[in-house]
Amino acid sequence: MENVHLAAENEDDLYSGYNDYNPTFDNEELDNDIGFQQAVRTSHGRRPPMTAKFPGTAIGARPVGTSYGARTQMSSSMGRPMTGAVQDGAARPMTAVRAAGYSSALTRGSTFDPLGQSKGPAPALEAKMEDSPEEKIKILEKKVNDLIEESCMAYSRGDLQLSLEKAKEAGRKERVLVRQREQTGTADHINLDLTYSVLFNLANQYANNDMFQEALNTYSVIVKNKMFSNAGRLKVNMANIYFKQKNYPKAIKFYRMALDQISNAHKEMRIKIMQNIGVVFVKMGQYSDAITSFEHIMSECPNIKSGFNLILCYYAIGDRDRMKKSFQKLISAPLGIDDEDKYIPASEDPHTNMVIEAIKNDPLHQMERDRKSLAEKYIMTSAKLIAPAIENSFAAGFDWCVDMVKSSQYVELANDLEINKAITYLRQRDFNQAVETLKTFEKKDSRVKSAAATNLSFLYFLEKDFDLADRYADMAMSADRYNPAALINKGNTVFVRQDYEKAGEFFKEALRNDSSCTEGLYNLGLTYKKLGRLDEALDCFLKLHAILRNCAQVMFQLACLYEMLEDPHQAIDWLMQLISVTPTDPQVLAKLGELYDTEGDKSQAFQYYYESFRYFPSNIDVIEWLGAYYIDTQFCEKAIQYFERATLIQPTQVKWQLMVASCYRRSGNYQKALDTYKDIHRNFPENVECLRFLVRLCTDMGLKEVQEYATKLKKVEKMKEIREQRVKSGRESSARGRREGSAGSVNTQPLRTPPKSSSDFEVRPGERCRSGRDSRLHTHTHTHTHRERHTQTHTQSCTHSILSLLILHLVTFHFTFQQYQLLSFTVRLILFSCLSLCVSSCSPVSPPVSTSSLWTPGVELQPLPVWSTLPLRECLVGGLKMNTFYID
Repeated sequence: MENVHLAAENEDDLYSGYNDYNPTFDNEELDNDIGFQQAVRTSHGRRPPMTAKFPGTAIGARPVGTSYGARTQMSSSMGRPMTGAVQDGAARPMTAVRAAGYSSALTRGSTFDPLGQSKGPAPALEAKMEDSPEEKIKILEKKVNDLIEESCMAYSRGDLQLSLEKAKEAGRKERVLVRQREQTGTADHINLDLTYSVLFNLANQYANNDMFQEALNTYSVIVKNKMFSNAGRLKVNMANIYFKQKNYPKAIKFYRMALDQISNAHKEMRIKIMQNIGVVFVKMGQYSDAITSFEHIMSECPNIKSGFNLILCYYAIGDRDRMKKSFQKLISAPLGIDDEDKYIPASEDPHTNMVIEAIKNDPLHQMERDRKSLAEKYIMTSAKLIAPAIENSFAAGFDWCVDMVKSSQYVELANDLEINKAITYLRQRDFNQAVETLKTFEKKDSRVKSAAATNLSFLYFLEKDFDLADRYADMAMSADRYNPAALINKGNTVFVRQDYEKAGEFFKEALRNDSSCTEGLYNLGLTYKKLGRLDEALDCFLKLHAILRNCAQVMFQLACLYEMLEDPHQAIDWLMQLISVTPTDPQVLAKLGELYDTEGDKSQAFQYYYESFRYFPSNIDVIEWLGAYYIDTQFCEKAIQYFERATLIQPTQVKWQLMVASCYRRSGNYQKALDTYKDIHRNFPENVECLRFLVRLCTDMGLKEVQEYATKLKKVEKMKEIREQRVKSGRESSARGRREGSAGSVNTQPLRTPPKSSSDFEVRPGERCRSGRDSRLHTHTHTHTHRERHTQTHTQSCTHSILSLLILHLVTFHFTFQQYQLLSFTVRLILFSCLSLCVSSCSPVSPPVSTSSLWTPGVELQPLPVWSTLPLRECLVGGLKMNTFYID
C-alpha cells in the first residue's frame, strides 16, 4: 500500500481516456440513433453534410492526445467520435468522408435548404461554341434536309425545274458535309440515310424532268452501293425509265432483277412487277409471254386490270374460247370494297345515323366508288370488244355477255350493256335495230326506261321527226322527272317549234336538277338570245365559260352577244381568245376581219381576211373583200387572182369576169382587158355593160370592131326596152284584170231598177251615202267602160289575128327551128315582135288566167291551144332568151 500512489483530486490522470470508446462505433445503439435511422429511410443522407463540433475549436481547444499524455474525450455534438479517432489502440487515418446529410449548423436552428436556393440564382449556362466542327456539321445536315423537303414540295406544286434545282443543291451540300466529316476524323459517323435520301430524290427529279440518262446514272450509284439496304428495289424505277425510252428488252431485264431481289413475303409488290412485265410483253407484241404473266396473276391474286389485259391478249391472238373464260374471270375478280348497304341508315339511332352520314362522302368511300366505276368501265369495254368475235354475229355475242353479267355481282350493268348494244347499232348505221332495242326498255324499271327513252328522243330529233322526239322525251320525263337529259331533249323539241319561253323553263328545270349540266346552260343561253334578252344570255355563257374554259362554241357565242350589244372591242377580245384555241378556223378569222373593217382598221382587217382565205380559199365574201381592198389600194394586178378564183367558184356569175376585165383595164393592160371582155361577150351576149366596155376599148384602141359592137349594143338596149315594156304592160294587164274581177264579183248581185232621177244619188248635208247605192253606181259605170274597151280591143284583135295566123302558118309549115336560127337578126326581130303584139292583143278577149307558176312574175298571158305545136313555145313561155338567137 505504501508503494501505491494516490492521485490528488486536482492531479490529472495520466491514463484517463484509454478505456473510453467512441459511441459512434457502438452498433448496439444504432437502433436508437435518430439521425442514422432517418438517413436510412429517406434521402436525408444526401443533404449537405453538417460540421462536427470538435474539442479545441472556437468552443474549446482540442488537445492532442498521445500515449504519454492525457487526452480529452473526443465526441461530436451527436455523441459520436470524430473521424480518425483512435479505437482500441489502433491508429485510423483521417479521410474526407463527412456526415451524410446533416451538419452541426442544423443544431443551431438553421433552415432546411436542400437545393441551395438561399445562395442566389444559378450562374448562366455556358454558351455553345458555334465555330466548333460538330456544330457546323449539324447545321449543314439540317440544311440538306430542308432542301430535300423544298424539292418535294416544288414537285407537288408542279414546278419541276425548281424541284430539280433544289435536289441538285441538296446533293452539293451533302458532299460538303461528307468532306467535313472526313476532315474532322468522324467519317465513321456519316449519315447513310441522308445520303440515300439525297440521291433518291435527285434521281426522281431527273426522271420527272425527262433527263433519263442522268436518272439512270444516279439510280446506279444507289444500287451498286452495298451499304444501302433494299436498294435492289430501285431497279423497278430503272425499268420504268427504260419502258419510257421504249427500250423494252432492258425494261424486262431490270423488272426480273427486281423480282429476284424481292422475297415472297412482299406478294403485292411481286404481283405489280409481274403486271408490268406483262404490259411490256404486250408492247413488244409477244402476246403468249404476256398471257403467261397475266394468267399467273389471275391465279395468284386476280384483279380487274390484269383480267382486262388478259382479254386484250386473247383478242389479239383470236382465241374465242379463252376470251369467254377470261371475261368470266374478269367479272368474278374481287374489288375489295364494302357493300353500299352499309351507308344506308338502318336504325333510328341518331348517333349511328350521324356516323353513316359522315362517312358517306369521305375519301375512303370516294375511292371505293372510283374503283367500282373503273371496274364497270373495263367490263363494258371488254363486252363491246369481244361481242363481235366470240359469236357469229354481234347481237349473239352481246347477248352472251349480258347473260354472264346478269349472273355476276354486276347485275345492274346488264341494262347498261343493252343500251350500249343499241348505241353500237347506231354507230353501225343500223337505225332500225337500234330503235327496236331501245323500245324493249319501255316495260322495264324507271331508270333504264328513262335512259332508253332519252336515247330514242335524241335519235328521232336528229332525224327531224320532232313529234316522235317529243313523245319519247315525255316518256323519259314520266319515268324519271329528275333526268336532266330528258328535260333537255324536251326543251329542244319545244325550241324548234319556236316556243322559246317554254323551252327556257325546261332548260331551267334541268339545271335545277343538275347544276353541272353544261348542255342545259348552253341551250338556255341560246333561248335568251332568241328572246332578245341579251344580258341574261351573256350571263349564261359567262358561267359556262367558267366551267368550260376552252370551249370554242361558248367563246363564239360571247363574241356574237357583245357584237349585238354594240361593244365591238369586247367582241374582238373574245374572238382573239377563240383563235388561240382554234387558230385555223376561217369563219372566226373572217369575223375578226369584219369587225376590224367596221372599226375602220383596214390593215388588221386585211390580215385576218387574208388568213381566212389561206385556210379556206372558197369563201366568196372573203374573196370579194380582198379583191376590193386591192382595188382601193391601187394594186389591181393582185386583185385579179382573187376575182379569177371567184370566177371558178361561180362561173355563171358575170360580175366576177367583169371585175377581172376591169382590173386589167385599170392596170393599163388594155389588150388583155379586151380579150377578157370578148370572152365575156361570147358567154353572156346580152350583157350591156360588157358591150359598152367593148365599144369604149375598141374606140380608144382604134379597132375596126367598134361598129360591130356598137350595133350589137343598140340592138341589146332596144330588146331590153321591149322587155321592160312587156313587163310593164303585163303588170298593167294584171292590175286591170284584178279590177275587172272585182267588178264582176259585184255585178253578180241582182241589179235594181235604175233611179228615175239623179236626185236619188245626191247626198244631203249631214247624211252618208248608203253602200248599196254607191255600189250600184260603181257597177253601172264600170260596166259601160268595160263594154266600150272590149269593143275597141276586139276590133284591133281582128286585124292582128289575120297577120298572126299568116306568120304562124309560115313558121309552122315552112321553117324548122334550125332554119329559123339561120334567119337574119332583123327578120327574127320582126317575127318575134309580131308574135308578141299578137299575144298582147289577144289577151283581153277572155278573162285572164293566172300562170304565175310558169310565167315570168307580173306577166299574165292567155295560152292558145295552137301554140302547143310550135317549136318556139319554149322561147315564149320562158321569156326572152336572146342568147339562143345569136350565131357566132
